[in-house]
Amino acid sequence: MEKHPFRIKGMCCGEEVGLLRSEVAPLVGGESNLSFDLLNSVMTISGDLGAGDSEKIVAAVARTGMEAVPLGSLCASGTCPMAEQESILEKNGNFLACVSGGLLMVAAFILQTLRTGNVVTALASDSSAPPLAVALYFSSILAGGWFVLPKALYAARKLRADMNLLMAVAVVGAIVLGKWLEAASVTFLFSLALLLESWSLEKAKREIAALLDIAPRVARFICPNDGEIEEKPVDQIPVGTTVLVRPGERIPLDGIITRGTTSVNQAPITGESAAITREVGSEVFAGSINEEGSIEFTTTRLSSDTTLARIIRMVEEGRSRRAPAEQWVDRFARVYTPAMMLIALAIAVLPPILTGAGWADWFYRGLVVLVIACPCALVISTPVTVVAGLGSAARNGVLIKGGAYLEAPARLKAVAFDKTGTLTFGEPAVKQVIPVGTHSEAGLLANAAALELHSTHPVARAILRHAESLDIRAPVAESFTVLPGQGALGRIGGRTYWIGSHRMLERWRRESPVFHDEIEKLEEAGHSLMVMWCDDHICGLVTVADRVRPEAKEAVAGLKALGLEKVVMISGDNQKTAELIAAAVGVDQFHSELLPGDKVRLVSELKDQFGGIAMVGDGINDAPALAAATVGIAMGAMGSDAAIETADIALMSDDLTKIPWLIGHSRKTVAVIRQNVFFALLVKCLFIGMTIAGVATLWEAIAADMGVSLLVIFNGLRMLRVAGRGKSTKDRAFLRAL
Repeated sequence: MEKHPFRIKGMCCGEEVGLLRSEVAPLVGGESNLSFDLLNSVMTISGDLGAGDSEKIVAAVARTGMEAVPLGSLCASGTCPMAEQESILEKNGNFLACVSGGLLMVAAFILQTLRTGNVVTALASDSSAPPLAVALYFSSILAGGWFVLPKALYAARKLRADMNLLMAVAVVGAIVLGKWLEAASVTFLFSLALLLESWSLEKAKREIAALLDIAPRVARFICPNDGEIEEKPVDQIPVGTTVLVRPGERIPLDGIITRGTTSVNQAPITGESAAITREVGSEVFAGSINEEGSIEFTTTRLSSDTTLARIIRMVEEGRSRRAPAEQWVDRFARVYTPAMMLIALAIAVLPPILTGAGWADWFYRGLVVLVIACPCALVISTPVTVVAGLGSAARNGVLIKGGAYLEAPARLKAVAFDKTGTLTFGEPAVKQVIPVGTHSEAGLLANAAALELHSTHPVARAILRHAESLDIRAPVAESFTVLPGQGALGRIGGRTYWIGSHRMLERWRRESPVFHDEIEKLEEAGHSLMVMWCDDHICGLVTVADRVRPEAKEAVAGLKALGLEKVVMISGDNQKTAELIAAAVGVDQFHSELLPGDKVRLVSELKDQFGGIAMVGDGINDAPALAAATVGIAMGAMGSDAAIETADIALMSDDLTKIPWLIGHSRKTVAVIRQNVFFALLVKCLFIGMTIAGVATLWEAIAADMGVSLLVIFNGLRMLRVAGRGKSTKDRAFLRAL
């Protein structure tokens, strides 16, 4: 689906997002076609835009008091060159308005102090301000509210209570009461709060961008004609170019080493800073660090399609996928703000009516409640925390597709692991080749290789590798057919041959009791079997065995330590092999001899039973089961398009201990979101109590609200500092430097 990004000038809070949704959604077919990147101030519309639609969208945004600038395809790579298109006034408008408002307010207060004779009297008597001071206060209010007033007027026309309308009503009320100093101070502090909030969001954007902006901008390539070394921007380097990387430099593109041996630090991709040896024929990835020798490699992807570029795009797209907490806060704010306006009205009106108290005093208290009711701290804290959590996870080698999938692991009750390629290495080796009757070992292996030639199953690859190691040439298999989850068949030399599991052999009733007993003995020893037979007899069998990943047991123990109710292993392998692997890694239960459809059914049953379950697989063969789970996690996705696209979460390395880390990271993120919401509401409730007691002022309320907004933003940014499992102090410092 085509995407159309717009830079939105003036969008710095969730309140503005709400305004844009109500105004733009009817023009683009509903809110489902709108997404917002608050940190980059970008609104993206999905779908086709007809002639004149962009102008209508720009006009609709203008009605909200903001400005939309179409960005075309500039944001396709995840970075929008928006700052260069702004004038100095546009980039610093909020700053200039805030400073102007502050200076005018100070000038007015100085005049008022000169009139009254001392500072204390000037603070206590607004009505004593001379006409020139009143004019300066009014000018200060206009300057500070220059960017707020249009949004407030729009909210009033739409009968939609938001923070801008709250501030405008509070300021107008203070003016009506003759409290010019407080009206100006509220406007100034509110504009200062917006400015600081904008700066803090800019800081968040820079820090998150720094996590991912780690690939070199230029590449040193070798000219094919004369062998000269030249430097060019990476986006001008085509596939198939030979690139030189010297020790200590970052690798600029994905490729295959053609000369040299080195050790490579792949922390930017996998989150693990341990150096890995790379030699001729090895794959290297953009953003990783060449630590030792000089190498030359042939590029295999364009700069826009490297593994790192795909990670960056996924994180950028993930920002627009709103987390459940984010959606809840938005829904809460839509009810909270009108409710607070009613409470403020009740405080202003009911006491004078019921008790005969002074109208001016209680009207002022109602204005204080309006100011402290501003929901910005509630609305802004959640997206900042979510984006920080996504960026931190990417830095640690865990690619999360959006806020919804960042929160989901915190609520998991169970985890299901596929066996092959997940708990085990997925690269089984042939242990025995057992021919039957007149068949020879070489003939049996040749025919097996012919049938497995078109299969991507790990067992098939093991048979092909074994045949190749023995220089056995496979014949051509005609009429080849894959039997999903069972095996394959084809015609070799005019005869039909089958190769498949023991279960498939039993189902087709091709085995004898003696052969059955022999197969069971092999299976009890932990071997997986592939049996071959032709039209009228069994030709023989091939046994293979896999190895358990060394960190699998630690990962399962880590999940249990986190309090998960069930850790399950599911496998298409035979009962005995699955039982041995399950015992080795310590899962709570296992299920064996499952077809792909059986895995989906089992995962769905576990999901119904526990309410939240993660499925961990290779992202390709296990795609249906990954989709059926609450959260699908793909293992070892580095360099794999299919794995990255299939799962909700992709581990960029094969380290199973990243899964307990992911759940812990998710829980920390949810905890920070709850801390922010609780703290913001607590401060507001305290100030409402102080207001009713008559001990809170307008400027104190706006200062408190500003302080809460900044605190929750910086509390959310703490998620950027989350380090990965088992990293040393040196490693953590290295990651912070990325």
